[in-house]
Amino acid sequence: MSQLKIYNTLAREKQVFTPIEPGKVGMYVCGMTIYDYCHIGHARMMMAFDVIYRWLKVSGYQVTYVRNITDIEDKIIKRAVENGESIFSLTSRFEKYMDEDTAALGILPPDVVPHATQYVPQMLSIIAQLEQKGLAYKSDDGDVNFAVRNFPGYGKLSGKSLDDLRAGERVDVNTGKRDPLDFVLWKASKESEPDEVKWDSTWGSGRPGWHIECSAMSCATLGQHFDIHGGGADLQFPHHENEIAQSEGAFGHPMTNYWVHNGFVRVVDEATQVAVKMGKSFNNFFTIRDVLKLYDAEVIRFFILRGHYRSPLNYGTDNLDDAKAALTRLYTALSGIELGAEAVEVDWNEAHAIRFREAMDDDFNTPIAIAVLFDLVTELNKSKSLAHARQFKALAAVLGLLERRPQEFLQAGVEEGAMIEAAIVDAIARRGEAKKARNFAESDAIRAELLAAGIVLEDKPDGTTNWRRA
Repeated sequence: MSQLKIYNTLAREKQVFTPIEPGKVGMYVCGMTIYDYCHIGHARMMMAFDVIYRWLKVSGYQVTYVRNITDIEDKIIKRAVENGESIFSLTSRFEKYMDEDTAALGILPPDVVPHATQYVPQMLSIIAQLEQKGLAYKSDDGDVNFAVRNFPGYGKLSGKSLDDLRAGERVDVNTGKRDPLDFVLWKASKESEPDEVKWDSTWGSGRPGWHIECSAMSCATLGQHFDIHGGGADLQFPHHENEIAQSEGAFGHPMTNYWVHNGFVRVVDEATQVAVKMGKSFNNFFTIRDVLKLYDAEVIRFFILRGHYRSPLNYGTDNLDDAKAALTRLYTALSGIELGAEAVEVDWNEAHAIRFREAMDDDFNTPIAIAVLFDLVTELNKSKSLAHARQFKALAAVLGLLERRPQEFLQAGVEEGAMIEAAIVDAIARRGEAKKARNFAESDAIRAELLAAGIVLEDKPDGTTNWRRA
């Protein structure tokens, strides 16, 4: 039996996973700051932890998966003011869009979804503890800041010394700070800000800084010490570094046992084939909604899962087209095989399943697990065995794949201008009449027209014709 190993960013190595409480796992993942549509980079992050969540449950753990919502932050306030709407109106709308996008991609909802605005009292409590321990101070401008140099372990996650580090992109360096590296825990209210972002506190009216939000929400939902903390690689510093300082500074013990970070998405330039980091700051991002207009949602899921979650993922039409062709091959292998309506379970003693488990237990290695699926497809194409088909479908379902009927996927068309089903069925009927009349030239012409429109015909021995999109 293989043993689950997880790459721990803090330790910089794969480590055997040992939960704090046997049989149970608490996992906190930094979620969305909701003021705009989610892009493919966000999808990659949520997909990574969706797979981790699924595999932990398959492995027999009782999992509490927490993914927060940041619904109070500088960008949110700015966008709401620009729109002339309330913070709640803005954030609730984009949270709804996010849920629609993630559902389309087959991303399971977390068990707990805390919103930052619901946990301000807990944030104030942690700040008070930090102040009592000499780790927080109120500056002349009214902000409360964390005194970075007073926390001995600062920099251990990013692996840099204090002198090497600089204030992160979300930290405003101002004259109120004793040290440029200090970061804000509580921001004093500005007259220009809406009343709904102002809370009373010991230090005056204000609102929380971004970093303290996650320390409070993770502690409130999972306790002061939990198993896994995750997020995108871009959060490693300063956000996660600051979370460690806040939580360990306040409570005096480790915050979490395993730090897990997914890799960046890079955009491939179609002309040069050079891949560059994707992000809103680079103005080269693609929203999930826009990509769903061009590709089937499962194609996008499959595309993301073909890369290891810690590796860079190159986004480009060639890569998505290749993913579509590969997924089509998997679905085609199941076409015409009746599996029945009952649930299909994995036989974990079977050779392919053993290799699949070994891959997933090796830091959730989905590329190797998917390679096992293709090996099983080769066997299935040879044998047409019901046992092979059931095992193949069950293993794919572990990754959230192949959960539709084959024809539903093979005939799905999301691309703009895709030929509609009624027109395809009509063309197939006309071709059938032409064949009956032995007008083979007309029959071949109709097949060619359909193929040019991206429709592949498959004539069956019983005289019927199946179709799929190329």
